[in-house]
Amino acid sequence: MPIEQNGDALIQGASIRRLPKVSLHDHLDGAVRPETIIELADAAGVELPESDPEELADWFADRCDSGSLVDYLKTFDLTTAVMQTREGLTRVAREFVEDLADDGVIYGEVRWAPEQHLTGGLSLEEVVEAVQEGIEQGEDAAESDGHDIRVGQLITAMRHADRSLEIARLAVAFRGRGAVGFDIAGAEDGFPASRHRPAFDYLASEFFPTTVHAGEAAGLDSIRSALIDGRALRLGHGVRIAEDLDVISRAGEDVLVQFGDLARWVRDREIPLELSPSSNLQTGAIAAWGTAIEDHPFDLLYQLGFAVTVNVDNRTMSRTSLTRELALLVETFEYDLADLETFQLNAAAAAFLAIEEREELIELIAEGFEV
Repeated sequence: MPIEQNGDALIQGASIRRLPKVSLHDHLDGAVRPETIIELADAAGVELPESDPEELADWFADRCDSGSLVDYLKTFDLTTAVMQTREGLTRVAREFVEDLADDGVIYGEVRWAPEQHLTGGLSLEEVVEAVQEGIEQGEDAAESDGHDIRVGQLITAMRHADRSLEIARLAVAFRGRGAVGFDIAGAEDGFPASRHRPAFDYLASEFFPTTVHAGEAAGLDSIRSALIDGRALRLGHGVRIAEDLDVISRAGEDVLVQFGDLARWVRDREIPLELSPSSNLQTGAIAAWGTAIEDHPFDLLYQLGFAVTVNVDNRTMSRTSLTRELALLVETFEYDLADLETFQLNAAAAAFLAIEEREELIELIAEGFEV
């Protein structure tokens, strides 16, 4: 199925872009418009490798096609550098929401690490307030354009740092004021969730939901720690759970698989996987299976009944959108409209919302897919 230049495509007569979607794994500092980076960098005196928006977009995509999460993460030095003022944070958050709405997203969760935005003199509380202001401006702008969207913050701690308990307390303090969950992110290998056990103990005592980056740059032990130490309700990426599956035989579309205990637990408990196909390819997360999108174990996990969701991870770094990720999966695995609806229903059920609000999302998705 051909994908148009804007990332859209038609499936069974329906525009993928116009279908209602839920976005669970989307980084704020990974979704800054190139033109915005250029304008904010000029004001802040930040030196850029390119001064043209298209060339800067190419630079990000080229640098991120490294096969290494560590190298991939280095590009964030540039985006975070222009997000150190209240005005910059608010603008980036507003545009983040506007871009989601333009992509057909009706509910999104934006993850970002407040501790990375303090060099301009703002406090942790002030940066969260600035981002929330931008989110609300974006929601209002989208409503004016006829789009209904809601976005919640996933307050994130950096796993290589030692501020996770402080950030966990910050997240809980903003419950009801924009924050819907907690995450840890950054270099995964060597920094398991167990290093942040006090933060996760505190979050559990406050009944505050967590998602943990795991199963991307590290394998099964990282996933196990996310579930046991982090009490993760979702796995950020989680793609390497497929390492706990032993494919015994294949006969056409029939696959005989032996489950390991961890994979069976994740599947049977319906723990959502926040899969990001393009990003997983760029960072080498699927290196054990191949180097092309058709090698991604997404379809294997889906066919085996895992609660798979589709995400962008970082729109700027992967030069993508949720529409484009879905179109790539349709093109690669020949999914139909019912499959895409399943992915959105999985995401809606996994959202860090009250059950009544999740049921509303599910109804909106079902209505939107009646084409």
